[in-house]
Formats: sequence, C-alpha cells, structure tokens
Amino acid sequence: MFRRIGLLAARRATLVLALGLLFIVVTAALGSRVIPQMSSAGYDDPSSGSARAFAYLRDHFGQRDPWSTIVIDCRQSVDAPACAAAADGIARAIAPMAGVQQVTSYWTLGRPAQLRSIDGRAAYLFVYMKDGTIEQWNHSSELAGQAAVRQARMTGVKVYLSGSGAIFNGINGRVKHDIAFAESLAIPISVLLTVIVFGSLVASLAPMVVALFAIPGALFTLWIVRMFTDVSVFGLNLVTGLGIGLGIDYALLIVSRFREEALAHDDIEAAVVRTVETAGRTVFFSGLTVALTLASMWLFPLYFLKTFAWAGVFTVLLAIVGALLPLPALLALIGHRIERLPIRKVKPVADHGLWFRVSGLVMKRRWTVVVLTLALLALFAAPALHLVTGQPDERVLPKNDPVAVAGQYIRTHFESRESAPVEIVIPGGGRLTAAVDAYAARLSVLPHIVRVLTPSSVVVAGRVVAPNPAGAQFIAGNDIRLNAISDVDARTPTGEALIVSVRAITPPTTSTMVGGSAAVYTDSQHGVLDHVPSALLWIALMTMIVLFLFTGSVLLPIKAVLLNLLSLMATFGVITWIFQDGHLANLLGGFTLRGYVDTSQLVLIVIVVFGLSMDYELFLLSRIKELHDQGAETGDAVQLGLQRSGRIITAAALILAAVFSSFITSGVTSMKLIGFGVSFAILLDASIVRALLVPALMRIAGRWNWWAPRPLRALHQRLHFTH
Repeated sequence: MFRRIGLLAARRATLVLALGLLFIVVTAALGSRVIPQMSSAGYDDPSSGSARAFAYLRDHFGQRDPWSTIVIDCRQSVDAPACAAAADGIARAIAPMAGVQQVTSYWTLGRPAQLRSIDGRAAYLFVYMKDGTIEQWNHSSELAGQAAVRQARMTGVKVYLSGSGAIFNGINGRVKHDIAFAESLAIPISVLLTVIVFGSLVASLAPMVVALFAIPGALFTLWIVRMFTDVSVFGLNLVTGLGIGLGIDYALLIVSRFREEALAHDDIEAAVVRTVETAGRTVFFSGLTVALTLASMWLFPLYFLKTFAWAGVFTVLLAIVGALLPLPALLALIGHRIERLPIRKVKPVADHGLWFRVSGLVMKRRWTVVVLTLALLALFAAPALHLVTGQPDERVLPKNDPVAVAGQYIRTHFESRESAPVEIVIPGGGRLTAAVDAYAARLSVLPHIVRVLTPSSVVVAGRVVAPNPAGAQFIAGNDIRLNAISDVDARTPTGEALIVSVRAITPPTTSTMVGGSAAVYTDSQHGVLDHVPSALLWIALMTMIVLFLFTGSVLLPIKAVLLNLLSLMATFGVITWIFQDGHLANLLGGFTLRGYVDTSQLVLIVIVVFGLSMDYELFLLSRIKELHDQGAETGDAVQLGLQRSGRIITAAALILAAVFSSFITSGVTSMKLIGFGVSFAILLDASIVRALLVPALMRIAGRWNWWAPRPLRALHQRLHFTH
C-alpha cells in the first residue's frame, strides 16, 4: 500500500501538488467562516437532570434565568431617591434594546433585602433575553452592558457586569485575542526552530506543506459540524497547535528519511518511494493512534470536548494525508535541491553518536535507571494525591478583567447568591402540599442553604418566617417549583457538594428535578468524570491494537500504555502544584487561584498528550523494529534505533513544546493550563521516558519484547501491510 502511495506521489507529483493547493484554497475560504460562529460555552451536559429542569421551567413556567446580572453601586443607600432614579435610568436604557425581554431589579421587585448588598449601598439588576441563540443573547448582553455603563457615568453610580452573558463575552473576546497573540509568537519561533533543525530554507518549507493542508481542512470540517451543532472557540487552540506541531513532526520524519535514502540512491523516485514505505508507514500508524486517541472525546456529553474530538481527529487525518502525498510529491520535484539555501550543515546521522552512547550507558545500568527514573516520576506525581477538579467560571480571566472584578465584588458584598438559586421542579406537587412543605423544611436546614422559597412561604432553618410575595410565579397548574437560596458560589466544589446534599433528600415525587447553576455545574462535572473510565478504556484498547499491528508484539503496546500513564501522573502532579497550590504562578504570568483545576482541561491534556506521546513511541519503535527485522539483537537494535531517531524526537518535542507553550502567555487560566500541561508532558516524555525508561525496559525484556501468542502472530502476518 505504502509503495503505491509513494509511486503516485513521485510519478504524479505536479498533479498531486496542484490538487493539494486547490484543496487548501477552498477549505481556507470556507473554513474561516466558522471562527466568528464559535462559542465559549459547551461545558454543560445537555442530557442531565439540570438540563431537563431548565427545559421544564422554560416550557411550563415561562422562566428564564437572567443572562446578564448588573450590580449597581450607588455609594450611598440603595433606598435613596437618587439611587432609585439612577437604577430606573439604567433599566429604561436597556429595556427597549433588541433581544431584551425584561429587566427587573431590587427596586422593581419590592426592594427585598436579599437583593441588597451587606452594606446597603449596592443592589442587583437582572436582564432577561428573548428566544434566540447563545450568540444572540451574548450580543444583546454586550450591548446592554455598554448601555448600563454609559448611563451609570451620567448619574454618578458604578456598575459591575456579571452573569452568563458577560462571562461568555469576556472569555470569548480574551481567548480570540490571546490566540492571535500566541500565534504571533508561536509561528515565528517555530519557523526559526524549524529552519535551524531542517538546516536549509528549502527543507524548512516541508512542515508548512503538512500544516497548510491540515489546518484549513480541519477548520472546514468544523464549519460543516457547526451547521448541525455548536462548536467551542477553544477548538481553535487544538487545530492550530496540532496542525503546526504534527506538521513539524511528520515533515521532520519524512525529510530526514528522504535525505538518508537520497544519499543511498541517485534515483530520486526510488528515494521517495522508500521514504513513504518506511517513514510514511510510521506517520500513518502514528497519526492513526493519535486520531483514535482524540476520538475518545466523542464519548463525553459536553460539546466543549466533542469539539476537540472533531478538531483533533480531522487535523490529524489531514496531517497524515499531507505527509503522505503533497510532501513526498514536493520532495520528488525538488530532489537534491532540498539542501538549497543552507543555514547550517546537516550531517547524516552517524551510527555512533550521543544517543548511541546514552542508550548504551542506560542499558548497562538499566535497573538503576529504572528505579531512579520511577522515583523521579513519583516525586513529580505526589501533589496529584490532593488534586481537586472543578469547572471554569469568571475567575479564569485576569484579576483586573471587569467581569472578574464584578464576580469578586459580588462574593465579598452579597451574603447569598440570589441570581443563582437551586431550582427544584415538582411536577404534580400542587396536590401534595403537606409533603412539599415538609420537603422544603428539610432543604432549609442543609448547610449553606439560607432560605427556601415555596409557593406560599419563605422557610428558614425549618420554620416558616414569612409569606412569599411572589408565590404566584412558583405555580403552573398542578406543578410547583421551589427556590433554595445558598451562600456559596454555584460553580465550585462546595456548590457541587450542596447539590449532592439536596438530591440526597427524598423528594415528594420521583419526577422531581433539581436545576440551577450549581446543578448545571455538578452535572457537568459528573458528565466528564463518569465518562473518564470508558474513554481511558477506549484509548488503551485502540493504542494497543494499533501498536500490535505496527510491531506484532503484545508486550510493547502494554509497556507503551503504562509508561504514558506514568508520564501523565507526573504531569498531573506538577499541574496541581502550580495551578491548584499556586507555586510558580507569577512565573506563568499570574492567575487567580480557585483551589481546583479545570476538569475538562485535564481530560483534554490527558488525551492530547497520550496521543502525541504515541507519536514519539512509534518514531522510536519504527527504527528499532526495522533493525530487529534485519537481524540485529534487541540491545543493538535499541541502541542504534535511538541513535537514528533520538535527534528527530528531541527536535520535534522542542518545537511542539514551543508551539503549545505560547498559550501560557494567555490571560485565560484555561489556556495557560493547556499550554503548560501539554508542553511539560511532551518534554518529560521525550526526555525521561523515551531516552531513559524505554531503552532500559526494552533491554530488561530482551527477546520478550517481540513475543506474541501464535494466533496473534499469524493474524499479524496476514494483516501486516508494508506495501
């Protein structure tokens, strides 16, 4: 198969490149349309109990949560006439705007004390949106916020903009700006490193062929996906990072092998064909492993992670195509001119060099190396023992961002979270008045519950303290709802614990639903964590199957999976130490400590890093197996294989780490986490794992590295395609 691909690329080089250029132009023109359509949402589970509660409240009670929450700080009593007039002016400025359904506030709702700040100088104003998409709500929310700021300046009050709309707009705007800035750093750095590594300006164009084939094509697929479902703006990170990174990885492997074959053959066509047969085969299996690993994110219900599955899988598949067809076609056309415009002399890889000596020393002291390396990885992993995971909120933004400032103001100046109650829907509850009252009383004594609002009363600490003046809004036919007001942030582990406590109380009916921001947060957490085992099982099985097809060994795939898990645990430990505990935070540009690490980002790091680590595993194993198949003993094959692939792996890891580390410059903590986590894991894997643990363990295993039961060995021989 690979021989036929090589012949096609070599003999029809001009046609292949022309079709490739046409593909790039068309997909770039269409794929760019998806960027303004992407959303910063996607962290919620649409099939969860909280989602059903939201739909029921919308359809039966006509309720919507406020999309924008505005705090008006009057700098005097909120009950002063001037303050009330200022709030009325802000409400009148917002109410007629397109997309706005209703504006309510402390002043229009009867001035309830719970909507007033602790010091009595600030109060809430809520903006509700008409039917529409999240993008339309966000646009209306942004315009409403601008109107509120203008009106506030005229009246001398201060406003703080918060709520879902402000948070989404803040994160969206910051991410798009930060991606552009990160790319302005990553692209020149990666180009410079690529030129240095490839040695000539002509050779350094090779990664661009793969990246330009993969990135627009992946954006094009996201544009198509966007026609049917939402896609997350964070998918741009992965498309860019993977497209550039894999472009460099695969081009480095292909070009290095082409140079080697071109020295051995005067016939360029033969060199191209042999390159595709060897390095191309490695790229195919490597990319297949990465794509299958990234596909595991389809198992999660959050479209934030599903976007990464779409983006990642198609970026990788297109990078494979770019490396197997357009790039070999380009090499066939330029031939030995690949060395034109040299920056430095690229010497052929000697059989006895640095990596040969390193691997020889490692295998000689194999048990010592294994023990010391495992101890180091365990030291790195230790902080992960107290890892706490959670979902992002406005605190992922820089501390001085207006939305982050508003969130902090609300936390410190308001006693309870009126804009984010626990919403409890009880279908048919109107016939069960006594049971509902008893249920409300039990809810009201839970830790962190300030009071419970029922259709008839306000319940505090198990006792009715007042009638509910808005009781009519809590009834829809025979259906009723309750609001449990808490004193904790909804989107925190404490808010999650509160929802677990609420759901642990036996409700009046089995159809009772628990919703609200804290429930959405909890269901999102469980929507990720509950699917982690199945995702890990998928990744492990797919990896072992592909590695078995590549090597014919049972032990090598198991070893690769276990080493990747060790590397990931070490990465998790360092992430916990920095992003949860706060060490070295200033070195990474500073960020707000929340006491936990983003769950979805950790899952993303696991899956991306696992896939990329398999890249380097296959780069190394391809040379070792090739030498072993030619008759070399395992120790000699490992030593010479590492010598011939070590430079490629090191260079690829350095460039890929440079690309992802550019995201550390972002002001959004989630992007910092991705940038640092992926970069650290790649460097750790390329150094500690590939250079030390792999040769040591392969030397210990000896001939058992290549063992497989007879039925599997026979299956591999039937399926093993090299041509």
